[in-house]
Amino acid sequence: MSGFWYRFRDRIALGAALVVPFLVALALVPFRTDLSATNEALIMVVAVVAVSALGTRAAGTLSALSAAAWYDFFLTRPYQQFTIADSDEVQSAVLLLVVGLLVSQLAVRGRRLQAVVVTDAAQLSSLEGTARLAEEGGSPEAVVEYARTQLVELLGLRGCRFEYGHLTGRLPRLEHGGGVWLRRPGRITEYADWPDGETELRVIGGGHYYGRYLLDAYPGRPLPPEAARLVAVALAAQVGAALDSAGLSHPG
Repeated sequence: MSGFWYRFRDRIALGAALVVPFLVALALVPFRTDLSATNEALIMVVAVVAVSALGTRAAGTLSALSAAAWYDFFLTRPYQQFTIADSDEVQSAVLLLVVGLLVSQLAVRGRRLQAVVVTDAAQLSSLEGTARLAEEGGSPEAVVEYARTQLVELLGLRGCRFEYGHLTGRLPRLEHGGGVWLRRPGRITEYADWPDGETELRVIGGGHYYGRYLLDAYPGRPLPPEAARLVAVALAAQVGAALDSAGLSHPG
């Protein structure tokens, strides 16, 4: 999923955090004399959960605060004022805020845990696909290309290309431990965000250097999770083993 989509989705979630509780509270106005304060608060909590299931922690927190504010304004006496006269309604408003904050964070955490499971499955699929292609006698070029497409998706890259042969230039490197480093004489730089320009991921098999993937990332964007970077390194190792098994010539 592209970075643009993530940013767009997060902005939509923040907007929904303000608008959805407002609309739900407004919809309850005709029934506010028939519903108890507790039932009204529970309905507002449902609105908080709905927003939190789609957005970030910030959206979840904002939706809880928005729900408490609009509950106060529309559903407690005196109406259309940010004051509460009834002590029971004060308790309901406080409980709405506290429960809304707790539930919103749990909903966001649950969504993220689900995303982790899906991501782990996708990462495993990438490794299995590369290994299967190599085992079934796929050409070295096919293995290189398959891993290239997997790297683009796995690391959220703009693009990626494979370069055979000797090293040229000095680029930041995605290394075996999952870190991104630029090593120069007398100076070593470690990156937390993608650096400008391309980042290399070396392909080595049987102790021989065959080439490198040149990763074209979005500069300044945070590096993907360490697990994804380690899977990328493992993909490169699989490609190196496939090239070595195929008896491909190497630079030296």
